[in-house]
Amino acid sequence: MSTDWKSRAVSASDAVAAIKSCDRIFLHGAAATPTPLAVALSARRDVENVRLYHLHTAGPAPWTDPESEGHFRAVSLFTGAPLRKPIAEGRADHVPIFLSDIPGLFLSGRVPLDVALLHVSPPDSHGLCSLGTSVDAARAAADTAKIVIAEINEQMPRTHGDSILPLSRIHAFIATNRPLHEHHPEPETPVEARIGEIIAELVEDGSTLQMGIGGIPDAVLARLHNKRDLGIHTEMFSDRVVDLVESGAVTNRRKVIGRNRLVTSFINGSKRIFDFVNDNPNVVFYPCDWTNDTANIRRNPKVVAMNSAIQVDLTGQVCADSIGHRIYSGIGGQMDFIRGAALSVGGKPIIALPSTAAGGKVSRIVTQLNPGAGVVTTRGHLHWLVTEYGAVNVHGMSLRERAEALISIAHPDFRAELRRDLAEVRHFPAKA
Repeated sequence: MSTDWKSRAVSASDAVAAIKSCDRIFLHGAAATPTPLAVALSARRDVENVRLYHLHTAGPAPWTDPESEGHFRAVSLFTGAPLRKPIAEGRADHVPIFLSDIPGLFLSGRVPLDVALLHVSPPDSHGLCSLGTSVDAARAAADTAKIVIAEINEQMPRTHGDSILPLSRIHAFIATNRPLHEHHPEPETPVEARIGEIIAELVEDGSTLQMGIGGIPDAVLARLHNKRDLGIHTEMFSDRVVDLVESGAVTNRRKVIGRNRLVTSFINGSKRIFDFVNDNPNVVFYPCDWTNDTANIRRNPKVVAMNSAIQVDLTGQVCADSIGHRIYSGIGGQMDFIRGAALSVGGKPIIALPSTAAGGKVSRIVTQLNPGAGVVTTRGHLHWLVTEYGAVNVHGMSLRERAEALISIAHPDFRAELRRDLAEVRHFPAKA
């Protein structure tokens, strides 16, 4: 297909003109956030009670501003930084849900979508665009929404897998040529470095990796270059995985699902990773109800799932989505992969966190979770817990045994207090 498609492009305000009051809208997220369309929609004051369903988004989020109240209502399926304050102030909503269950909301009609606002690549010679960097729940939205409105960006990578969207499916679009939203890692801290070293020791040759984004996953990945035949089956990955591919540590040869290919649902990172996935047949993107299906995850050998937490209590309950009542992120794919890794032959489900918060004033391993804290990974699902003070596997341990194991990797300044609390709560003998 030639560039004739550009002649059909309209302005952002014209593209979103068909959206009506009370419409339910899916908004593409992460690096694929269609910012020009979202900004144009947010400027409208002639609509009311429009609901925008989305995962974490990048860039400005004017639909959550106080001036947008009554006109637009964000419904966050996984909460990123732009939504934390609006949710805390009651101007936006949060849905606790497994990442693997989100496409089903749209496919089943439980959340019937009127519009999908997407960010896609230009059409190829066959008239096919690509969902680019985020297939996740966008696939289901693209397939079920009554109307599809798109930003067609010349800088959106064309990705392989289940990412195709025919130009004929798009009702209105804008044409852009702008950089995608990037995420650059922060410098590694000494605590992250030590946790990275400990987890890297648990990763065996031939392991299949799942990891999120952040300091701890990056610290682990930076220490895996001496491993062999690692595989990637994850909901998302970022720049550090590219390093492992280029060093030869990641080959995907020993996987069962997606052998010889990196499998993901979306990516987040710098232009380097966008260039890496562009028209790369060794990287395949699938909806998150497929990547995060435990039936698929468990088929790969030695799945190492690395996920983070905010607090863990002495019974092994993991809070990963909130700070007390305040929503911080979401359930996401943590439970999908913690369970999938547990069912994988030789798998290692890992929760990792620094031992303290607030500059060392607060222990993250606690006798009981803060009021309002959400349990994302249950005590029955917890296996490996890692802090900078070590790694313990509490699977199969009694309440007494696991409490003692967890205290052993708490910060030394808090261990005596935790032991006293344990003796009081569980009537276990206090240890020195």
